[in-house]
Amino acid sequence: MTMTYPRLDRDGSEPLWMQLMRALRARIENGELGPDQPLPSEAELSDMFSVSRTVVREALRELVQQRLIYKVKGRGAFVSPRKTEVRFIGSMSGSADDLRESGRRVTTQTIGQTLGEADEREAALLRIPLGEQVVRLRRLRRVDGQPWLLVDTALPARLVPGLERTVLENQSLYDVLRRRYGIEPAAADRWIEAVFPDREDAALLEVTTSTPLLGIESVAWLDDNTRFEAYYALHRSDQTRFYVGIR
Repeated sequence: MTMTYPRLDRDGSEPLWMQLMRALRARIENGELGPDQPLPSEAELSDMFSVSRTVVREALRELVQQRLIYKVKGRGAFVSPRKTEVRFIGSMSGSADDLRESGRRVTTQTIGQTLGEADEREAALLRIPLGEQVVRLRRLRRVDGQPWLLVDTALPARLVPGLERTVLENQSLYDVLRRRYGIEPAAADRWIEAVFPDREDAALLEVTTSTPLLGIESVAWLDDNTRFEAYYALHRSDQTRFYVGIR
């Protein structure tokens, strides 16, 4: 089906490049142009709207800056994939809960679920003695069928007895902690960094080892300052952007 575009107002006060940019953006935002779908070429856009290549390039440049499209040398411009927006600061509900509230389809696969002795890093983050029993979880989360998050979690076993045997497939960990153990998160500290995955993590996230990821480390505690969870999560940077509100 041929896509129709509105005529540009050549007598209006708004520059032609901005009108063209808005026309293309409207098609992207309403879904007529989907993720990774190519836009018409510069020559085609120039002919379709009867404008110069300079006007077309300016409109496309603005769409790139707005991260609505991306360019591939020699191939043209494409619609950027939809990114999952997550409330990073001020949300203790858990990312799965946040995503489901926004209408996304979330699945979680449990890759590892064991009981072991806390190593130095786990002991430091959770403020427990070295060697104290912890429950370790490794889980892969998909959003709308795409790998989105790989997370390694450690929790003091004395706070969550039997968690290593609990079925966690497609469940929110925070929901399980609330219902089964009465654990209500009070606050958390989180750190974010850019990292590259090793081969195993890259394979699970379906990316290459040269793909930059967002590494998130988090420590959460209860009202009495007891630390109940430490995790390190790898987010696909092409799938995620974090919202940080400053008040």
